[in-house]
Parts: sequence; C-alpha cells; structure tokens
Amino acid sequence: MENQHHIHVSSEVGILKRLLIHSPDEGIGKVIPTKAQDWLFEDIIHVDTMRKKEYDLYLKILLYFLDYEKIHSQINTIDLPESQRHFYKPDKENYFESDKVIEPQRLLAHLLESKDLKQRMIASICAHEGTAYSLQAELMELDNSVLARVMISGILPDKRMIFPPIPNFIFTRDIGITVNDHILLNKPKKKARTRESIIMKYIFFNHPMFKEYTSNIIEINDPEDFFLLDEDEQEKKIVTIEGGDVMMVAPNHLLVGVSERTSIHAASKVIQLMHERDIVEKVTIVKIPAKRAYMHIDTTFTQVKRNMWVIFGSFSKEGLKQEKGDYISSLGGSKSENEIEILQYIKGRSYDDPIQFDYLEDLLNDISVTDLKSEEKTKFIYSGDNEFPHGRREQWTDSCNVLALKEGVVIGYDRNDKTSKGFQKQGIKVVKAAELLDKFKNEELHPSEVKDTLILLPSAELSRARGGSHCMSMPLLRTPLW
Repeated sequence: MENQHHIHVSSEVGILKRLLIHSPDEGIGKVIPTKAQDWLFEDIIHVDTMRKKEYDLYLKILLYFLDYEKIHSQINTIDLPESQRHFYKPDKENYFESDKVIEPQRLLAHLLESKDLKQRMIASICAHEGTAYSLQAELMELDNSVLARVMISGILPDKRMIFPPIPNFIFTRDIGITVNDHILLNKPKKKARTRESIIMKYIFFNHPMFKEYTSNIIEINDPEDFFLLDEDEQEKKIVTIEGGDVMMVAPNHLLVGVSERTSIHAASKVIQLMHERDIVEKVTIVKIPAKRAYMHIDTTFTQVKRNMWVIFGSFSKEGLKQEKGDYISSLGGSKSENEIEILQYIKGRSYDDPIQFDYLEDLLNDISVTDLKSEEKTKFIYSGDNEFPHGRREQWTDSCNVLALKEGVVIGYDRNDKTSKGFQKQGIKVVKAAELLDKFKNEELHPSEVKDTLILLPSAELSRARGGSHCMSMPLLRTPLW
C-alpha cells in the first residue's frame, strides 16, 4: 500500500499522485478596487462564478485523475445542487476530503486541535497583522474548523473583517516546492503574502503529514546582519523567493527564476544549499525582466512532455533575435527589454565558471535530451501560436502556465484560443473540462486512457487572478519518469 504521507517530486511531468490546492475562499470576494493592487490583484473577481463554474471543474478534474475510485463513487451526490455548494469547503458538513488532492485549510484545522499550536498560531498571526491583544482570546474560543477559515479569509462568523484577505493563497505553487524528497519554502517579497507563509510554515513543521520530512524542509532567510543595513542596501541584498520561480525538471536538475518576486540573493542561497545537501547536481538560474506581466518563470514556460514545452514567444530564440535586430546600441543601454540570462551551476564546478545558454530553447532542449533522455526531437508550442498580438495577450492570461497531470496531459485555460491551436499542431488533442468530466461520469472514458491532451478550463474569472493551473498547485508526489 502506498504511504499516504510519502513526498517526492523529481520532474514536472511524472504522473501526479498528490498535491496541495486551495479553493477560492470568501476573502477573494472582499478585494476592493482601492486595495486590489496592494493585495496583488489586477481586477475584481466574481467569486461565485470563479468557484462554481470554473474552479469546480479544476478540482473535479484533479480528483478524477488522482483519486478516481473515491470521486467516481460519490460524484452523483456531489453534483446535487445542495451538496455542490459545499463540497470544496473544509469547514462544511458536505466537504469532500481526499488524501490525494489536499486542502491546506483542512490541514490547518487539524493542527489547531493542539491547544499549544493554536495559541502560538493566533499569537503569530495577530502580531503580524497588528491586531488588538484582546482579539487573541476571542479567537481561542472559535471552533478549530471555523478558526482555520478565519485565519485565511480574515472574516469572523459575524462577518467582521479582522485581517486583510490573502486571495493569492489559491496559488499554492508559491508557498513551497517539492525538490526530490525535500521541501523548499517560500519567502515572499510582498507583505500581502506573508500570512500565507506563516500558516504554511506551521503546517509543514508540525502536521503529521510532514512529520518524516521536517529535517528536509529548507528555509531561505535574509543575511544575519540584514537589519543593520540601510534601506538602499537592504533593497539590493533582500532574499525573496516564490515557488512559481522554481521548477523540479529532472532528478538532478532544479530551475530557479530571478524575477519580479525572486531575488538574485535567494537564487544564490538555493544553489549553495542544494549542492551542500547533495539534493541536486545542477541548478540553472533563469533571469527574466522584473515586470508584473511575467512575475515568475512559470508564466513564461512550462513543460508538457519530456520533449515538449510551451513558451512565451518574446523570450524565444526568434523573438529575442528580432528585438536585437532592431536595437541601435548608440541610443544607450545594453539589453533589450525582454532579454533573459541563463546560467547553469554544477556541483564541483567553480561558481565563477557557470555554463551559459544563449536562448531558452537551448536550455529546455538540453533538459529534454541530456537530463530526461528523450530520443525524440524537442518540440515547442508558443503562446498565441506566435502570432501578434495573441502571443502577448495570451501570455497575460497564462497560456504558458499549464499543469501536467501526467506526461502529455495538461490543464490550461479555454480563452487562449491561438495557443490551443499551437498544441493541436504538435499532435495534442484539445478538450473542454466539462465534456471530459461527462465522459468520466458516464464511464465512456477512464482517466488512465487519456493521452496527449490539453484540458481546457473555463477562465473568465480565474484568469483575472493572474495565475494558471501550474500556479494553483503544489505537487507533493509524482511517479519517477523511469
């Protein structure tokens, strides 16, 4: 029998067996225009549509692929109007609990059963949020499942809002990354995500699910003398890292992005720790422009199969060549606005002598051929099928951000029409999530029979949150590719 607490991820496309996801909570519905950007949202989300018509399908697709017997035996009950409203809410009676598709809110409620941990967590969060001291006693009286919801949404049962929401908690990829049998924790750049980090640190270090792995949890922190530096120096040396900038692409190879959210100093620490602990042999740094449109490297490329990737055309070989061809050096500056830098650090090789890749396709091809032993030609799908302006428009709505359920079967957004055509050109079938679920429900098709397929989620509201299926997942267990 498979150990339900086993944790191991050694690729981006091995069969997905277990992951953390957080369904959109009521806090997202409290984002107001004057605070949206502070809370890292670009727009106001209609929560009911996001949950019931979009995320609902994402969750059911995950459950069918990862926990088939359990979801299939209960799907008719779940789809009843009354149950449908609550099957994704951990604090409700009709919540569907899976040990394969795991909700952090549920883990948090379990953790709060310990009075000591409950007191410590309340104190930590209240201190971070700067609340009245008297509020802590009120929170201690709440039922544990209710308190877990309050800690995430910031909303008490009487509808008082005592904390800001943490609407980005749906992007569980950013809270941590499983690197072989280790967990690399995040250190967010934006204050709006700090409470997520506090909650997940308590879970990772204290929940029984991770008991065997506490010595394998890696924290990345600022230098010890960081607080002595003036503001300008702190800005230069700050250590921040988010999971969207980290990809476990092969058992021996970790990618780390340097971006708007992940600093070069954090990347440097990751290299050192990965090599010191002998976790991976190679760490490749992919430095992209620090712009909101890109945010993390997984908004610009993700993997579909061991020999297939979907990438943003402006960061491709042809895209960069075109920009460089139009560049007049005498006008000043040294790089085009989209230029990227790729440096690979290998254990035992001098850090002063990294391997350099000129183009993203060169790196991804090397991963496919050298690390993943692909004998087939490496193929690339481009955002918007590399047509202007669709490439940029669809990258903004996460065309390059897909989650692999297994090799060749990925989840994407339905609004990225041109990118979907690019998938079809490479032999990947395209199907709407609702249609696929109907086939599963009617037993016309079993998830194990699905091959080379892009599954499209409706995404009118999900895409407004600026994250795709890759962002909305933290894999804990994938089967090895060999």
